[in-house]
Amino acid sequence: MENSSTVMEGRIGFFEIIKESLKIPFKNPNFILFIFLTSLPLFCFLVFFEIILQHILIEAGKVLQGTADPFGIFGVEHERLMDLGNLLAKVSPMVLLLGFLHLGTIHFLDLFNTIATVDVASIIYVGEKSISLKDMLCRPVKETRFKGPLITSICSLSLAFLILLGLLSFATYMYITSADVLFMLLFMVLSIALLAKYLEWSAIWNMGIVISVLEEKQGDVALLVSSYLSRFNRTCGFFLMLGFFAWRLGLRFSFLYEGWNNGGSSLVVTAIHISLVCLANLLKWVAIMVYFYDCKKQNSYQNTDVEEAKSRNDLQGGPI
Repeated sequence: MENSSTVMEGRIGFFEIIKESLKIPFKNPNFILFIFLTSLPLFCFLVFFEIILQHILIEAGKVLQGTADPFGIFGVEHERLMDLGNLLAKVSPMVLLLGFLHLGTIHFLDLFNTIATVDVASIIYVGEKSISLKDMLCRPVKETRFKGPLITSICSLSLAFLILLGLLSFATYMYITSADVLFMLLFMVLSIALLAKYLEWSAIWNMGIVISVLEEKQGDVALLVSSYLSRFNRTCGFFLMLGFFAWRLGLRFSFLYEGWNNGGSSLVVTAIHISLVCLANLLKWVAIMVYFYDCKKQNSYQNTDVEEAKSRNDLQGGPI
């Protein structure tokens, strides 16, 4: 009990991690200019991506809003299946374009931005040495690992895709069976449970990418290490992901509402939206990096406690 309480007392929570993350740019102001420069290519592509995505969402909303409401449960389900078929036929080319754009360009730009951010932020956070802007800009070319984080990110992306596919399936079933309250509530509960697990697992996957950046581990090994290190503090990881998910969702609905009323957002509004998204994304990765160091510290405390307990048991069980 004493060892467990020692670990609990040394653990930092959600707000402490965010506070530590916000301190990093002030420890080295060059970091602000560095992340601005490394985020600029991603920002430009995300603006283009967002314009297409918002158009798809507005079109989907118009199609689903225009659903007729004939009498009878079978009529409602049939009508909604027809609406979904029309929606797929209408937006499929743009969805395919977004898929190729994301996998072919945005994923790699986002990964490069993540690697550069985590690598430099960890140096500032640990405080082992001071680093200039020139060194920051040279590190992604000379010293930063790319192969390991790329393999780990592909593993994480594949797992996330499977979960998101399940969430999309539940949402589709809820839409089709909304006339039957029992089935709709069932799929809603399943969706909430799956979303909660997705957020919890996202913290593990993201920390696995951080491990691949900072240590020589990759793929399933990095994800297994991440799962092992975070076993004492999964709740904090869940709330980190929940906070950033809520931020993204709030931005999405607020700017989508503005675009719905005006037939689409202007370039300036879209740029503001993406700026806030990029800012939250950078803060997320810095927070995951701080979370990783905290989990690593707690794990070392736990291992030390286990070794001390084993030593005491050996001494007590030895010959008199």
